[in-house]
Amino acid sequence: MNIKNLQTVLEDTFSGNFVSYYRAHVAHVNIQGRNFYADHKLLQKVYEYFQGNIDVIAEKLRTVRAQMPADLMTVTAMSAVADIATQGDSTDLFEQVLETLEVMIDQYHALNDAAEEVNYIDIANFAQDQIAELARFRWMIEATLDRDTDLDDDEE
Repeated sequence: MNIKNLQTVLEDTFSGNFVSYYRAHVAHVNIQGRNFYADHKLLQKVYEYFQGNIDVIAEKLRTVRAQMPADLMTVTAMSAVADIATQGDSTDLFEQVLETLEVMIDQYHALNDAAEEVNYIDIANFAQDQIAELARFRWMIEATLDRDTDLDDDEE
C-alpha cells in the first residue's frame, strides 16, 4: 500500500481544482454576448462547484497526513490545469472551461485509483461523485456550445 501516492494525487487534485476555480470565475465575470445572463449563471455554477471543493479537498489532504500546498506558485506548478489567461469571446471562454473540466475528470479518475489502491473508500467515493458532477457540467457546456455530445472511442 502506497499512501504517499494518494497524498501526491490529492495535492495534484487540490491544485487542479484551485486553478479550475480561478479560470471558471474569470470566465464567469468576463462573459459577454447575447446569451449573457444564461451563460453567466452556468459559469457561476461551475466556479461555485470548484470553490466549494477547495476546503473539502484540503481537509481530505489532512486526513491522509498531508498538508495543502502553502503558496500559489506551488499550486499552479502542481496543477494539471494550465495556469494560462482565460480570455476571448463567449465561445472561447466556454471552450477553456470545458478543457478544465476534461482535465479534472481525468484527475478524479487518478484520485479514485490512488484511493482504492490504499483502501481509502471515502476518498474513492468522493472522487467518483466528482466525476459525475464534472460530467454533468461538461454536458451543459457542450449543449450550450451546440456541440455533438456522442462519446468518442477515448471517452470514459
